[in-house]
Amino acid sequence: MAEKNYYDVLGVKKDASDADIKKKYRKLVRQYHPDVSDDPNADNKIAEINNAYETLREKDKRAQYDAMLDNPFAGQGGAGGFGGFGGQSAGGQGGFRWEDIKDQFGDGQAFGDGGFRFDDIFSAFGRGARGSAGGQAGGRTQGSGFEQFGGGFGAQDNKGQDQHAEIAVDLASVYSGDDYSIKLNVPVRQPNGSVDYENKTLKIKIPKGITDGKQIRLAGQGSAGMGGGKNGDLFLKVKIRHDANIRIEGADVYQTVNIAPWEAALGDKINVSTPAGTLGVTIPKNSKSGSNLRLKGKGIPAKQAGDLYLTLNIINPDITDSNSEAVTKAYEQLKQAFADTSINR
Repeated sequence: MAEKNYYDVLGVKKDASDADIKKKYRKLVRQYHPDVSDDPNADNKIAEINNAYETLREKDKRAQYDAMLDNPFAGQGGAGGFGGFGGQSAGGQGGFRWEDIKDQFGDGQAFGDGGFRFDDIFSAFGRGARGSAGGQAGGRTQGSGFEQFGGGFGAQDNKGQDQHAEIAVDLASVYSGDDYSIKLNVPVRQPNGSVDYENKTLKIKIPKGITDGKQIRLAGQGSAGMGGGKNGDLFLKVKIRHDANIRIEGADVYQTVNIAPWEAALGDKINVSTPAGTLGVTIPKNSKSGSNLRLKGKGIPAKQAGDLYLTLNIINPDITDSNSEAVTKAYEQLKQAFADTSINR
């Protein structure tokens, strides 16, 4: 099957500027990113988009590709041919040969018997790794031979695939910023072409104010490049861990706070332990269960700081054998005081 026109893949005209190509590429990557796209073919589309962009973003490659489009039969048998685009492989007859790839990489696979393995990347956090576009973390890289080896140009200095994983971060670390250590089991190609795995520990900085779902990029920590190409990048998706009485919406934090009936009825000043520290809070008189007290700017300290909302939850004290007489008497007095008050059922 013929290769798709790279300009059509990115949705740009052939005379599009470098800036327009880059802008459209970023838009498509956001649209089809596996974390946000519902398209079942998102992984394949991302691989196709990356393949097109890797060719069109470089001046020399783009010029060669344009020349091929203008005259697809030029360069037969010479250095200008393009395997995968209807011409010959660069530098010789016979088109794409797996023998050439095996000579370069030993077995025709970028990483031998295994890909970039993340099975123990976050064992301390109890999180598994996610697959990346075009492949699965911990398995062989997917996609056609042309996609893996420069889109059919016969290039051997291709950047390794980016990898994606999830990291669980405590809410307290998000408020303050913190250092985390992660362990990787990375593939290292030996001089004889075999692949060994070595343990590697990375220290990363959790940015203060990062919100749930944002990604931290670790340059060069993805899959190894081929033929001397640069390594891919590792993207860590942040999952914020928090207590059951807390929920997070963007940079806003909602925390349930238990109060006594008399505090709700009469009003009071109490100290509350929050992610922002211990805060003095005034309970308004006649407060209702479920009402929110807004503490401006006390949410996640992002670029635009969120707010902290304390959701009041009125808790009746337990009646035990030791206090039953006193508490029962207090409730009887309360009942008499509100004898004429109707309650909506």
